[in-house]
Amino acid sequence: MPMPSASHLPAPISLRQPHQLTTLIENRTVYSLEAFELNVFETHRAAYQVPLSMGQVVLTTMLRGKKVMHLPGRPAFEYLPGESVVVGEKETMVIDFPEATEEQPTQCLAVAVPIETIRQTVDLLNEQQPRAEEHLPWHLDTLDHAHFRNTPELTGTLERLVQLSRDTGRIKDVLAGFTIQEMLVRLMQTQARQLIFQNYQQHATSHRFAAVVQYIKQHLTEQITVEKLSELACMSKATFFRVFKRELGLTPVEYIIQERLAEAKRLLRSPLTSVAEVCFRAGFNNTAYFQKLFKQYEGVTPGLYKRQYGA
Repeated sequence: MPMPSASHLPAPISLRQPHQLTTLIENRTVYSLEAFELNVFETHRAAYQVPLSMGQVVLTTMLRGKKVMHLPGRPAFEYLPGESVVVGEKETMVIDFPEATEEQPTQCLAVAVPIETIRQTVDLLNEQQPRAEEHLPWHLDTLDHAHFRNTPELTGTLERLVQLSRDTGRIKDVLAGFTIQEMLVRLMQTQARQLIFQNYQQHATSHRFAAVVQYIKQHLTEQITVEKLSELACMSKATFFRVFKRELGLTPVEYIIQERLAEAKRLLRSPLTSVAEVCFRAGFNNTAYFQKLFKQYEGVTPGLYKRQYGA
C-alpha cells in the first residue's frame, strides 16, 4: 500500500511512561463506555505469534510502528500507520512485532463494538438509505475488504471517539452512541470505496458506480461532466450526486480530483517531467489551481514533492 498522507493518521496519542506499563508486549489501556470499548495497545519490544481475541467485532487502527498480522484463512500481511483492519467477533488475531523497541514502540487503537449496535446501524441504513444496487446491501465486511487505508472521514470519526473516551461530561455516552454509528457508516463507506475503486473492472457490468469509475479512469485527462457520469449511472444528476456521496463518502468531483492528484504524484516521481507538464498531463488545465489543490490535499507543493520523491 502507498504511504499514508497526514489526513489518514489520527492525532497522536501519548505513549505510556515506563512506570505505567504492566507489560512490554501489548500493554492495554481501556476506556469503557456504554456504546463501545476503546483500547490502546502498545508494544515496546520485538515479539512473535502473540494471540489476541476480544470477543466482539473490532476496528483496529495502527498509529505507530509496524505489525505483521495473521488472521484465519488469509495470508499474513504488514500492518502500518494509516491503515485499519476489521476483525470478526470470533476471530483471533496472531501478531508479530518484528521492529518494536523501547525507543520505537508500536501503538494501535482497537474499538470493540457490540454486535447489536452493528446490526441496528446496518438495518437502519438498508431501510432508509439503500445502496445504489439492490443486490449489494449495506453490510460490515470482516473478510474480503477487512484491511484498508483509512479515509480522512473515518480518521476524523476515530479521533472524536478517542476524545469522547477521555471526556468526563455527563452526556458523553449519548454522544458516543451517535459517534459509534457514524464510525460504522464511515467504515462501510470505506469498504465500499475499496470494492469499487480497486475492483471496478470486475464489477463494471454489474455496478453502476464501477462503470462510472472505469469511465473516469479512461478519460482522466479529458473534460468530465457530472451530466455524463449521471447518464452512465442511469440516474438524474441530483440523485447520482447524492447517492454517490452517500455510498462512497465523497462526491464524484472529489473523486476525479483524487484520481488526477494520484496521477500527478506518479508523474512527479519521474525526473523527466516539469511541474507544468505534470499539471496538464494529469488532467488539470490551470497550473495555479493545480498547485493550490496539490498543497491542500498533500500538504506540500508539487515542486517540493518532486524534489523529495523524484527519481
